Amino acid sequence: QVQLVESGGGLVQAGGSLRLSCAASGRTFNTYSMGWFRQAPGKEREFVAAINWNATSTYYRDSVTGRFTISRDNAKNTVYLQMNGLKPEDTAVYYCAAERYFAGSYYYWHPPYWGQGTQVTVSS
Repeated sequence: QVQLVESGGGLVQAGGSLRLSCAASGRTFNTYSMGWFRQAPGKEREFVAAINWNATSTYYRDSVTGRFTISRDNAKNTVYLQMNGLKPEDTAVYYCAAERYFAGSYYYWHPPYWGQGTQVTVSS
């Protein structure tokens, strides 16, 4: 089992940047696929980005491709989401998620482990 703690959310103007971090517990972090999801008020939670266990592959939803970058540091048990060119429609609670040895499609991913979420608000 892994515990996830997000940080780095906040209020930013449109066009600005934020970097989210997700710290994971345990000594097997390098066996987990990691991802970010988000949920805006009144909407369902949606996939944002994912990275496989050894950082050889990354995946993004279309609306964030070219603006967001997911990365991981296995030595620090941490995954990051660098968000540039933020838009008001990016406003949501962002959740970190994890699954060990996941090998399916990230676009239909339902990870078993979740963080508590961090609020990102983008003002126009």
